[in-house]
Amino acid sequence: MKVVLLTDVKSQGKKGQVINVSDGYANNFLFPKKLAVPADNQVLTEMKGKEDAKRHSIELEKKAAQDIAEKLKNVTVNIKVQGGADGRTYGAVTVKDVAEALEKQHKIKVDRRKITLDFPIRAFGVYILEVKLYTDIIGKITVSVTQ
Repeated sequence: MKVVLLTDVKSQGKKGQVINVSDGYANNFLFPKKLAVPADNQVLTEMKGKEDAKRHSIELEKKAAQDIAEKLKNVTVNIKVQGGADGRTYGAVTVKDVAEALEKQHKIKVDRRKITLDFPIRAFGVYILEVKLYTDIIGKITVSVTQ
């Protein structure tokens, strides 16, 4: 009997997988515990629809990430901080500051956790930071720290 698993079943398969099991195992174990449903045309059509919807949403997310990456290429974020005479700032410029300045100056909203900063910026100058927008899409921001 072919069944569609609703949850992960040990030594049988993962959620959403179509497997072939004996009638007794399906009727006495899988169906009563609501671990699986019979694999009929309606269930298979629903699964295909869910997979297509998921694939479509992933494509939309990738396209949005690519658009943001293109916008970030030409963006320079200017951050003004107070500093001493030796060219160092009194505080540190963090990813939170960069994300807020990016949204305020260029109306591009990026989650601060996606901005990569190896160390806090404690000196004036121009820095290039990476933004991980999607698994394989990385944008670059130019940050100018001035007094």
